[in-house]
Amino acid sequence: PKAAEALHEAGINSFEKLSKSTSEELKEILEKSGGHFNAIDPATWPEQAELAAADKWDELKELQDRLNGGREA
Repeated sequence: PKAAEALHEAGINSFEKLSKSTSEELKEILEKSGGHFNAIDPATWPEQAELAAADKWDELKELQDRLNGGREA
């Protein structure tokens, strides 16, 4: 929830906007928010958001099942 709050404050408030962000941009937003997000790796967030925005829920679930801590296992 805190990460989502930081993204919303940065103007990322939809799956589409998230999907068009780079992992570097997302990491910077999290770092600037002053929260404790060192353990969070947003590398796959744009890909996951793209699937969600396209209503590809089965593909999203398959991807998430392969992830370990947000990273490809």
